[in-house]
Order: sequence, then C-alpha cells, then structure tokens
Amino acid sequence: MKKILFSFFALCFATLTVFCGYRITEINAVYENESQVQKLMMEYKPQDNRDNSGSSGAGIVNQSIVDLQCKYPDAAGWLTIPNTEIDYPFVWCENNDYYLNRDIDGNYAPAGTIFMETFCNRDFTSHNTILYGHHMKNNSMFGSLKLFDDEIFFEENKYGTIYLPNATLTLEIFAYMVVNPDTDREVYSIAIENSYFDYVKNNPRQYRDIGLDSADRIVTLSSCSYEFEDARMVLLTRIKS
Repeated sequence: MKKILFSFFALCFATLTVFCGYRITEINAVYENESQVQKLMMEYKPQDNRDNSGSSGAGIVNQSIVDLQCKYPDAAGWLTIPNTEIDYPFVWCENNDYYLNRDIDGNYAPAGTIFMETFCNRDFTSHNTILYGHHMKNNSMFGSLKLFDDEIFFEENKYGTIYLPNATLTLEIFAYMVVNPDTDREVYSIAIENSYFDYVKNNPRQYRDIGLDSADRIVTLSSCSYEFEDARMVLLTRIKS
C-alpha cells in the first residue's frame, strides 16, 4: 500500500512539475514575443522636437510617426513615460477588442498592443482620451503604471510625452488611482463634467494639484490591477497647453 501511495504522489509531483515548467515556458515566450515586437518598433520612435516651453513648434511633423502609419495604418502615435517601461506606439481602430491579443501587425500576441478608446478622437481633441494596455507582470506594456502608487516615485515623475504625426504633446501627471470601471465611471467618461475634478481629488492613491479646470484635455492611461476583482489602475494626465 505504501508503495502504491508513493507511486501516486510521485506521479502527481512529476505532473505538477511538468505543468509548471510548461507554464513558465509559455509565459517567457509571451515576454520574449513582446520584447521582439518592441525592438522592431523602436526604429519608429520619434526624436523629441519640443522647444523649451514643452510644446511642439508650429508646423512640426514627426516623420517617424508618418512612416509608422504608412506601414501600420491603425497606428495613431507614440507614448513615452520616462523612468518606466512605457515607450510604445499605440493604435486606434473601430473595435476595442481587436488589439487586446494582437500585435500592431495584427498577429496573435497575448501582450496585445496599447490602443485608444474607439470613441475618442485620434488627434486628442476629446475631453478625455483613454489609452488601454495590458498589465504585464514583467512591467512591460502598462505593467509599470503601478510604480506611481509609490509616493516618492509619483512626486519625482511628473511628465510624459505623446508624439502624433503633426504634434508633440506634453502630459502633466496629476493622479494615480485604483478603480472599478463599473462604479467609478467618472474616470472613464469621455465628456468630462465638473464633478470629475472633485471625484478625482477626493479618491486618489496619489495626487498633485496642477490647477485643473473644465477646459483642460485629459489623457487617461488604464490597465488591469490585481488588487480586487475587476480592479483597474489608472494614471491621469493633462495635456500641457
């Protein structure tokens, strides 16, 4: 009987070991695939063309974004958040689900592609433009948004950049939140109302007062959080005028 039990547990252990090894290999393959795609994309990363005021000059065009769009028509621009892994092109299409598990070339990729909310304008003239990305545990894609939950990191990192074909936008980071998209709907509203600003100020993990008003254009970076069921982490920014 003992021999039978030993054989049974040995078989269970071997099966578990094989399964864990397979899962680790599978996860590493996802990370490697994302890394290879990103390396290919880096040739399109724009050079910073802003003047000392932080805004792009009149008539400046990011040729690399034009080139990117020629090859990948859904490409809308490029997002960079210093001191994080966020340094990616992003896309817009008519289906919010399309790029959840596809790379920018449309190939199957569990890490997906950063994409704009389909109801937002590609030129960031919407009152609140939302960008979505997966929370990858190796901090790729939007995984490093969670760094802003740390007060020191939040205070030391105040800006990001969006490159469009005909403009370079400076993003001023003003809040980090963990929310439920079903109950915290203000955060995901494209047409922001005055209640939005009070809501954000009263419910953040991190916040800095940058003098927001109803005329400001907001850019929201959103990803899953593992803190509770259906949780989302969001980094809220304002386009600097």
